[in-house]
Amino acid sequence: MGHLFERRATGAVEQDITMECVDSRGRAQALDTVFSYEQTDPYAVTIRFLTRGGDLPWTFSRDLLQRGLTDPAGDGDVRVSPGIADDGRAIVSIELSSPDGRLITRARTHDVYRFVTRSLALVPPGTESRHLRIDDAIDKLLAR
Repeated sequence: MGHLFERRATGAVEQDITMECVDSRGRAQALDTVFSYEQTDPYAVTIRFLTRGGDLPWTFSRDLLQRGLTDPAGDGDVRVSPGIADDGRAIVSIELSSPDGRLITRARTHDVYRFVTRSLALVPPGTESRHLRIDDAIDKLLAR
């Protein structure tokens, strides 16, 4: 994993990242994911967890992911925080909560930083509203 895909024509960035899923006993298991960012949804990132049963997407704020690289961030169903693994590697922990349970994952900071940097190059902070397609959203809401 660790491949980076950039689809400039469609305004999207994708990156394969192997994360570790941490169970309640602290044991880690490799988990393949795809991080994605689309210019048409400029405030959000999606992590797609690739499982035998199918892909499971989780979408949350790009700003939250960016802030979580250096400081603990989030207070709802997504929490992101920096850390150091037992082997001394810089990691980012991403904790996801839902009524069905909680998932604690961690990834190499370098991989997540590279993804965030590419998304910021596509849509710089503060310019997100220029990429919103309000007319498309209104059309969808009013469509019968």
